[in-house]
Amino acid sequence: MPVQDSAATGILAFGGTQTNYDRQMERIRKRLILVALAMSATLLIGTVGFVLIDDYPPFDAFYMTLITVLTVGYGEILPLSFWGRVFNSGLLLVGVTVILLATGFLTQTIIELELNQFFGKRKNKQMIDKLKGHYILCGYGRVGRGAAAELTAAGAPFVVIDNAEERVERAMHAGLLAVVGDASRDETLRDVGIARAKGLIATLGTDADNLFVTMTAKSLNPLLQISARVAEETTEPKMRRAGASFVFAPYVSTGHRMAQALLKPHVLQFLDYTLQEGAAAEAGIEQIRIEPGSAFSQRTIGEVSISKGKDVVVLAVRRSSGKMIYNPADEEKLAGGDYLIVMGEPSGLDLLEKMLGEGA
Repeated sequence: MPVQDSAATGILAFGGTQTNYDRQMERIRKRLILVALAMSATLLIGTVGFVLIDDYPPFDAFYMTLITVLTVGYGEILPLSFWGRVFNSGLLLVGVTVILLATGFLTQTIIELELNQFFGKRKNKQMIDKLKGHYILCGYGRVGRGAAAELTAAGAPFVVIDNAEERVERAMHAGLLAVVGDASRDETLRDVGIARAKGLIATLGTDADNLFVTMTAKSLNPLLQISARVAEETTEPKMRRAGASFVFAPYVSTGHRMAQALLKPHVLQFLDYTLQEGAAAEAGIEQIRIEPGSAFSQRTIGEVSISKGKDVVVLAVRRSSGKMIYNPADEEKLAGGDYLIVMGEPSGLDLLEKMLGEGA
């Protein structure tokens, strides 16, 4: 399978890359710790100094140190000796310096955060504007995060939309392109390039939201492939009528899989082995399209020699009409628009895809 450019795989970290973000947060954490240590050390030294030099009670010594460092100007709590005033003068200079440095550190941190947020959003917009043939993931909840992980593993370009800022920040911290917005609004979908998108995944919290997103997206891009989540089975036909290409009911699917785990454990294990993330290191299932006008159009599977020497098994042929032919014979003739469903080692799948691509 082709390797995607990382700039097009939906990867964006807050302020550049995830590593840069972590480094920035580490710098901010160190600054705050340094400010806290400097303030604590100043208060401790002042308190101990007043106790030792002029026999101040501990709390009075702390209070005297605090009003001195903050330059409140309340005056001496108790009379100070000559050396007490010398010490207080030095404490005043040190305290003011620490306060100024702390204020500078905090101001610098706030400005950096604001600038990084501004430039991060600007870079976010620029990267989205460059996307083409990408996917739009609406919702970054539990189901949405699972879809994002699969898209990332496949190297597919995508952008996340969610109306909750904390979930968008979580997506960005995970290194994803993400924007805050209402996915059911035309403006939001246009901003993420729906006219150039290949597909949309609707994983919002309610069936009504997913239905409205599906209708809106389909009106903006009639050729868009849409995969939608539903909670109620009765919503499925409505979702398909609205334009969803694929509809999934997670609770129903989970129930089926739980039963299959007991009834057909080996079948389920085989499917998990070939489809779950990480399994592709040894074997995987892919779909490869026969382009119209390809040199392999109107030739049989045997003539193409698809599996010979490539460690690939042809599981099925999906016709452009939607008909599925399982375990096709070597005499089965291919046509433009057909999809080959094949299984094999990554090297064999890559070789087959390259061969069919060169024949187009």
